[in-house]
Parts: sequence; C-alpha cells; structure tokens
Amino acid sequence: MIYLLLIFSFALIFSLALMPIAERLGHKTGIINAPSSDRLSKKAIPLLGGAAIYISFFLALLIFGKQFRIHQLIGIIVGATIISFFGLYDDWREISASFKFFGQVIPVVILIATGIKVEIFRNDILNIFVTMLWVIGITNSINLLDNMDGIAGGVSAISSLFFFVLSTLNGQYLVASLSAAIVGVCLGFLKYNLNPARIFMGDTGALFLGFILSVLGIKLRFPRIPYIYTWMIPIVILAYPIMDTTLVTISRLRRGVNPFTTPGTDHSTHRLCLLGLSHKQVALSVYCLSAFFGILSIAIFNFPGVVGYSIFFATLLIIAVMIFYFEWIYSKNNRLKS
Repeated sequence: MIYLLLIFSFALIFSLALMPIAERLGHKTGIINAPSSDRLSKKAIPLLGGAAIYISFFLALLIFGKQFRIHQLIGIIVGATIISFFGLYDDWREISASFKFFGQVIPVVILIATGIKVEIFRNDILNIFVTMLWVIGITNSINLLDNMDGIAGGVSAISSLFFFVLSTLNGQYLVASLSAAIVGVCLGFLKYNLNPARIFMGDTGALFLGFILSVLGIKLRFPRIPYIYTWMIPIVILAYPIMDTTLVTISRLRRGVNPFTTPGTDHSTHRLCLLGLSHKQVALSVYCLSAFFGILSIAIFNFPGVVGYSIFFATLLIIAVMIFYFEWIYSKNNRLKS
C-alpha cells in the first residue's frame, strides 16, 4: 500500500512541476488552441498539458522497478505511447479522422497481442471485436469530453479513483498502480486546467487518458466473484463519458451531421450551461455525477447477482433519462451550434 501512495505522490509532484513548463513550451512552439466555435474559451491556450500528463505518468511508474518486465505492462506502455504520439501530432498539425483512427487501432492490436482483451464470450473473435469497440469507444469518449475546463481531467481522476479502490480490495496491484498514477497526474493537471484554464491536455492527454481508462476496465477482475456478475462494473464507472458520447452521437445524427468529425457545443456540459450554470458549477455537477456512478459500481461489487444487475439496469435507465432530458433542452432552446 505504501508503494501505491508513492506512485500517486510522485505522479502528482511530477505533474505539478511539469505543467508550467508545458505551458511555456506551448506558447513558444505555437502548439495552442485558438478560439473556435466549438470551444468556450476566448483566448489561445497551450495544448501541451497532455504531454506533461504522459511524462509524469511514466516517471511515477519507474517506482515499479523490476515489474516493468511484466509482459502486459510493456504492451500498455507501448500502446499508450503510440496513441499519445498520434495525439501530439494532431495537436501540432491536425490529422484526418481516418489517420487518427488508424493510430487508435494499432495500440488495440498491441494490447490483444499481449493478452489484454475482454473475455466475456467463448468465441475469441467476439472477444477481440468487443475489445476493439471498448478501447476505441472509451478512448474517444474521453477525447470528446475534453470540451470545457476541468471536465476530462476531473472525470478521469474520479473514475481512476474508483478503479483504484476496487482493484486494491481485490489485490490487483497492477491496476491499482496505474490508477494511482492517473489520479495523481490528473490532480496536478487540474490545478492549471480548472476554470479559467491556463493549459489544455489536447488530444495527447485525452487519448492517453481514455486509452489507460479502457485498459483499467479490461484488467479489473474479481477473483472471488464469477465474471458474469462483474463485467458491467467498468461500464458503470465510466457511465458519464459513455452517456455524453451517446448523447452527442444521437443528437448529431438527428441533425444530419457527422457525429465523429463535426465539432460543436452540443455536449452535456454545454447543455448544463444552457440551464444557467457557470463553468465551475458545471464541473462540480459532472464530478458529482461521476462519483455517483462510481459509488454504484462499488454497490454492484458488494451485492453481486440480482441486486447488482438491478443496479446496472437502473444505471442504464438513468443514462437514457439524461440523454432524453439533455436533448430536450437542446430542442427547447435551439441555441446549440452544430
């Protein structure tokens, strides 16, 4: 437990130390986010926060020492590095959606090759398909959620905290270590990203965090409980980004625009602003919702079986109601930009 605390502490310290450097470097190199119609910020903000997140994460994991030889951990590191590189290049030059997608498929193939995959079905082809859908889906959901100060970093920190709690309770110290590092780097980042933000994580950080969170969801296991009763726990932990991505996809398809290549102020966060909430109030509301879903995931762990499935289906109902309500807000106000 002490080394987990050390990983968290070092991740936090490295992140706090590197963010100001990344901020200055972003201004010097011109890797900044210019004001645009899909962003609420009115000034240019450096995009290198994600690079600092990536570096801080792996510096903290050096505490692992000999455990870096773990086969699966190497696959995670290589996959995360590749996806972060594509994100950094996109922050610098902007790349096509198809090329970015290609940069997400490669890390998934590496994960599968090192034995990290969903194991729900007896048919391995189905498991591989679901693995690709899960990793790419969660990766992009965090990327899409990075649309307002403090949102993606805060949700990632809260989700990782619940992954940490559940993995620690079950003796999964690889998952616990990765989770502790994510919580640390995100908290360090949030010091500079809460409204008004001084730095953004960019695609570098959003894709990296989404990738690691998807891996945590796959690796989280409960040896004493049959898998049939626990497979839904990662879905519940990450229910908020899943809800937001589903909302945006449905909303944009209804309006006849491409949900994957068309940016816009149509996320759940923007719709909360339409209700009159400030940026800070929106962030706090999202944090509370993420924590609520995390608490539900612990309830499923504590009450596997009929109660656990009831909680899961209740979560799906909550998501459906939120999507309906947020889309109704859009229809009522008709003021979102596609």
